[in-house]
Amino acid sequence: MKKLSQNVFAYVNERFKLQGLFDFAKHKKVPEHEYSFWYYFGGIALFLSGIQVATGIMLMLYYTPSIDAAHESVQFIMSQVKFGWLIRSVHSWTANILIGILFVHMFSAYFLKAYRKPRELTWITGFFLLILFMAFGFSGYLLPWNELSYFATRVGTDIAGSLPLIGKWLKSVILGGTSVSQATLSRFFWFHVALLPLAAFFVIVIHVLLVQILGMSVPLKLKGKKVKEISFFPDFLYKDALGWTLILVLVGVVCVFLPWEVGKKADPFAATPIGIKPEWYFTFMFTTLKFIPARVLFIEGEQLAILGFMIGGLFWMLAPFIDSRAAQEKRSPVFTWIGLAVALYIAVMTILTYTFPKL
Repeated sequence: MKKLSQNVFAYVNERFKLQGLFDFAKHKKVPEHEYSFWYYFGGIALFLSGIQVATGIMLMLYYTPSIDAAHESVQFIMSQVKFGWLIRSVHSWTANILIGILFVHMFSAYFLKAYRKPRELTWITGFFLLILFMAFGFSGYLLPWNELSYFATRVGTDIAGSLPLIGKWLKSVILGGTSVSQATLSRFFWFHVALLPLAAFFVIVIHVLLVQILGMSVPLKLKGKKVKEISFFPDFLYKDALGWTLILVLVGVVCVFLPWEVGKKADPFAATPIGIKPEWYFTFMFTTLKFIPARVLFIEGEQLAILGFMIGGLFWMLAPFIDSRAAQEKRSPVFTWIGLAVALYIAVMTILTYTFPKL
């Protein structure tokens, strides 16, 4: 058996030159220190992305992207397909956990100043991955065609339509018309299973490649100190795999005790239910819009808030270039306080949404 496996590896290695990758993994070193815990969130996010792809493909075998059959096909998956309820629950829960992990990964990289030179592009690609996976969540939310997803999508697209100059055009492009309809469901389906996965795959490859080439960033606090290093394979990878195992156990427990609901089929002619809200990772924006006055000076409140989010997102993406002290290997208290303020703002707004649902 051992000889057979050696022969198979030799055959594959001769054609794909895998030995070079193994040699690279063995010689690659990863810093290990008191902040190393945060390194593993990137690997967990990659692992959850793989689960999303696998479960998404299985769900596509039974899902029908039609307003007349979408909800029924999801019901069929949940009740008739063997382990269909588990596959759908895993897909839905891992999507939410994945976005939460990406937020943690982003903020940990920000506070550890991992975006400083020469890792600016690593930070930017990571930022785009968060945006892409939030878009995954938004597009996938409508696919079950239930009451909650239908009206949340309508609210979300109405917000996009409030953008100055391009709002009406953007809303029309997203919806495929003037309202949430079959055209919207078809577009969201193809965004979810084709366009967004293609874009995400491209950005993930660049992001992972940059991480492998540039290595892990060492926090500024440890600058000038001797930092222990471990091999990427097998030491770091074993610890990474432990994180994957723990997160998989968590997903399994949650799915068994809290399977994802199908919900009531959407009725476009029904009144919008009270307390309707988007997924949790959009609620900080959703609640902010409720607090903004209808008009601020000569600008509509919604437009002002959306412009604020766009400017804030641009600032966050360009932080490596704006934070000049980080480029000089120095900590910037101002940027640290900005990060804390942003994290606190997102947390408070999200908590308010669920604590006072009638806001």
